Amino acid sequence: MAILQRMTIGQLAKRTDSNAPTIRYYEEIGLLPKASRKASGHRTYSDADLKRLTLIRRCRDFGFSIEQIRLLVGLTEAPDGKCTEVRDLALTHLNTVREKRRALQELEQSLLGFVQDCQTDCADGPATGCVVIEDISRRPAAAACCPG
Repeated sequence: MAILQRMTIGQLAKRTDSNAPTIRYYEEIGLLPKASRKASGHRTYSDADLKRLTLIRRCRDFGFSIEQIRLLVGLTEAPDGKCTEVRDLALTHLNTVREKRRALQELEQSLLGFVQDCQTDCADGPATGCVVIEDISRRPAAAACCPG
């Protein structure tokens, strides 16, 4: 019979490239179940906790929101959770990423234009007359910002 190895919060943090406050936060908001405790009160974690935290961390790396992760974790643990529901969440997130990328590309083009205008119109002049400042102050704030 295999002996169940328990990990400390530090060991779990190291194995998932997390930190203890983040792990405690995920417990607090219900993404991770409350840890078991030793008689001393120290938290201990199982391989299932390691697997779940790894999923959470990877989802965060991919930019999923906490609520999206909550849904994904719930789907993986629900006996009737469907792969298509996971796919649909990923597709929704993919569309959000694509929109942000489009907005960042527009922002890049605007900034490039500002820099080129400065290079041709006012480089080496005083900052008070710089066309970058003039161009930025003329643009509506919404045009220079990314959605979400």
